Amino acid sequence: MRTQAQPSHLPVMLAQALDGLRVLGNGRYLDGTFGRGGHARAVLDRLGPEGRLLVMDKDPEAIATAHALFSADPRVAVYRGSFADLAHWDETAPGLDGAFFDLGVSSPQLDVAERGFSFSKDGPLDMRMDPDSGESAANWLARATDTEIADVLWTYGEEKLSRKIARTIVARRDETPLLRTAQLADLIASVVGRGDSKIHPATRSFQAIRIFINRELVDLELGLQAAFDRLKPGGRLVVISFHSLEDRIVKRFIAAHAKAPPGNRRMPVEQDFTPTLVDVSGALRAEYAETSVNPRARSAVMRVAQKLPTEAAA
Repeated sequence: MRTQAQPSHLPVMLAQALDGLRVLGNGRYLDGTFGRGGHARAVLDRLGPEGRLLVMDKDPEAIATAHALFSADPRVAVYRGSFADLAHWDETAPGLDGAFFDLGVSSPQLDVAERGFSFSKDGPLDMRMDPDSGESAANWLARATDTEIADVLWTYGEEKLSRKIARTIVARRDETPLLRTAQLADLIASVVGRGDSKIHPATRSFQAIRIFINRELVDLELGLQAAFDRLKPGGRLVVISFHSLEDRIVKRFIAAHAKAPPGNRRMPVEQDFTPTLVDVSGALRAEYAETSVNPRARSAVMRVAQKLPTEAAA
């Protein structure tokens, strides 16, 4: 591989992702979460002159990296936007031999304090993957009710003290606006307490707010369906998730297309079901050799599915 990334920027489960995609030299592949291009570059290394690599990302810095890396390579097309909108990109219309999503926040986004994702680095309380659209975390926290904040913290972060944190945020913002990540992290820590856990007390809340601000789970559901629609028969879908909410959506999507729904005793007539996907892998996890040098890989779960040819599904 040509990648010379630092450990925090290493592409997670790279070998498994390439195995899952089964890259064909003349195929057309989409990386819907380009990041800094580790997975995309590895796919491109396996493409021949007739191959095509499509890369997408919401993040303007990721797109700038893609242009810098690939502007001289006619096999590559670049698009700024969410993978939820991949079907709106004309480059996907001929069909895809593979689609790849590496979900969640990227290491470069966490490493840059100014992006506002990290509770360990003080920066503006933003959290938007696309800083040119949508509402920042600071603006949302300034106007949301304590019920709305609590619901987000519980739904997307499973934070047990969600209501207490939300009430404290609303009370504190009346005195001092919450504009910095350190402010929010310290406020949450004052409510949750640090205890003996190695996990920062703001971890779940920051995750929840980030997911909500970026519509990550909504985009995932839309993106999975769009990728399925654009995959050619025999095409592969490869998704890496980093927490259970994401993985549950991916697992259920694959199962809904691969398995007949369970029987219902109130409906004795068996419902017709034609599978359109094959669950290729189940849940795959990174091996110790990778997790020992790349801690981000420890929570990664990969799932691979293959679209069935029409004649095989009939």
